[in-house]
Amino acid sequence: MKKILILFSTFLFIFTLQAQENKDRQQHWERIKAMKVAFITQELNMDAKLAEKFWPVYNKYERAKMDLHIKERFQSENNENITEAEAEKKLTEFLNIEKEEYTIKKELYSNLKQIMSAKEIIKLQKLESDFNKKLIKEYHARKGDERNKK
Repeated sequence: MKKILILFSTFLFIFTLQAQENKDRQQHWERIKAMKVAFITQELNMDAKLAEKFWPVYNKYERAKMDLHIKERFQSENNENITEAEAEKKLTEFLNIEKEEYTIKKELYSNLKQIMSAKEIIKLQKLESDFNKKLIKEYHARKGDERNKK
């Protein structure tokens, strides 16, 4: 009976720990999203009227892009022991994902042209790149700090 209780307690602890990690990960992504919204809003000098039109369009694009990246990551897993036919199938699926990504970006630009100038859309593209570079730089700086503490 004691062993069962210890085993049950261990599973409960692991489950609780994993649930907390998932919650922390979700909060982390929400903080990044909020930083990105603030960054783009500020850098494009958006007023409330433009932001009200822009963010639903952009958020729809971001969700579609995230779905594609999840699909792509799934396709890139477990490639060690696949057959040539399976590899061919994965290549085809990868190319289809790339086409879909192009299509959703084209749709984004088309939708944004209804509310923004082409120059602003070009600036948005650069801002996305700048934001991603900034995130990577901060990540590496944090990883370096963690290594130095060890």
